[in-house]
Amino acid sequence: MVRLSPTPPGRRWPALGLAAGWTLLLVLLPWWLGLPLLLAPAAALLIPVGRLAGYAPAMRRGLRWGLPGWLVAVRLALGAGPRAWVAALLLALAAFSLLMLLENWLDRGRRRTPSPSPAAEWRELAMAPVGPPAVIIEVQPPAWREVSGDGGGPQGARHAGRTLTLADGVRLEGVEPRCATSPDGRWLAAPLAGRPGLALRDCRHGRTRRLRGWQLYGWQGGQPWLSRGDNQPPQALAHVLGQDPADGV
Repeated sequence: MVRLSPTPPGRRWPALGLAAGWTLLLVLLPWWLGLPLLLAPAAALLIPVGRLAGYAPAMRRGLRWGLPGWLVAVRLALGAGPRAWVAALLLALAAFSLLMLLENWLDRGRRRTPSPSPAAEWRELAMAPVGPPAVIIEVQPPAWREVSGDGGGPQGARHAGRTLTLADGVRLEGVEPRCATSPDGRWLAAPLAGRPGLALRDCRHGRTRRLRGWQLYGWQGGQPWLSRGDNQPPQALAHVLGQDPADGV
């Protein structure tokens, strides 16, 4: 049923007063006298008359408010027995059903805004992307090279007594005799000897980090990616150090 336009605030209370008075009038009148008062606006709505077209909203409100009053009058006329109650309830059911049919028939030509389909909304939500777009990161695996004591390793490195000495004199203590360098030559990594971990040398800035429990997974964009084991996803060095990758390492 399409709702009629709301009553302006300035007329709300007078309109409610008239509606309540109309309902009370039909309660006090005999039911056989109130019935023609209800059938008259219903007939005027079913048989359009040019002069009464502007009063259609008022007549429809009169039916809605007047029908309960007329049903109360019928109930008072039937008496107080149980059969009277059953008859009154059946009559009320039939009367309100006829009123709903009348309302739907009068609104048959109105255009209704279709409600959105819940299935369509769920389908759109299911197909919508969740989270940021996926980015495929290709990590180049490290190429480990054995280092001996003759200085032929990467960066001119040589190994002796668990110590890796680079060409510039920097010494990495407690590492294995093998190392790997990044494709751009900035980083040099050597596993710690006797325990899980990694010695990572930034040859460009002259800094060395010892990362216990981490191993070199590979290189991406010239940066080392580290992992704690085969079952753990690799992480960039900036994430391992708790830094913002945009700041650089």
